[in-house]
Amino acid sequence: MSAVTSTSRATGPDRWQHYGASSRGRRSPSRLHWDWYQRIGPGAELLGDLTGRTVAELGAGDGYQAAYVAAELKAARVFAIDSSTAQHSRGRALYEDVPGLDFVHEDAAAYLRDHPSSLDVVYSIFGALDFSDPQTLLPSAAVALRPGGTLVFSTLAHYRTGAPPETECRPADIPTRMPDGRLGTMQRWVLGASVWRELLEEHGFDVVHGDTVQDPGRDGEAPVATTLFRARTKRGSGAPHLLSYQVPASGVRSAGGDGLAADGKPHERALGHQ
Repeated sequence: MSAVTSTSRATGPDRWQHYGASSRGRRSPSRLHWDWYQRIGPGAELLGDLTGRTVAELGAGDGYQAAYVAAELKAARVFAIDSSTAQHSRGRALYEDVPGLDFVHEDAAAYLRDHPSSLDVVYSIFGALDFSDPQTLLPSAAVALRPGGTLVFSTLAHYRTGAPPETECRPADIPTRMPDGRLGTMQRWVLGASVWRELLEEHGFDVVHGDTVQDPGRDGEAPVATTLFRARTKRGSGAPHLLSYQVPASGVRSAGGDGLAADGKPHERALGHQ
């Protein structure tokens, strides 16, 4: 039975209350995906050998990927961290029976700061690193990781509209649905790869490699490129290893809406949690 920690420091309305509320129940993925559409590119190998390791997912949503890491990758302990009350509750209801999986209801940066040198691997899949200031979250991750610890994350390489990413560290307001049903906004950091690289190096990490996963979309889906980074806490330097994954397609890059579908409901993937 997993442990549950409920020490949330998140304030304000839960902008994730409606996300995933109508989705199917417990999911059992056959592998770990990092790309937007969850179907191509590298998998769990980016995390390295997790046997006996202590791992945290930042912005874990309902925890299905953290459950996979705990159940299939032999990690000793996996913390599924999310500041959303709704997501935390869904995760507990679906996966709290997974051995070694702990659900943590907490702001990710605060939790990391409060647990120095406690983790071997930290990862985020369109999670907290998309929706928290990286200038706060990255140094917190460096504090929580043991020397030589690993950080892996995936994030949008461009806006869903097709607009290019930011060339400096600043967020954009994207639409979302508030708990009472009204339309609201939330901040998302969509940054260029060079910006992410500078932030990582500034806040205590050596970049091991950066990947770009290109998916042109299928059956009317918008093309989406995903940026991946794998980094280690500084204890030496290494040259980045760049990879690129792409599926063939014929189609023109087109805009995809951020946040809201045509019917006004949040896109399940547009808001980041998986």
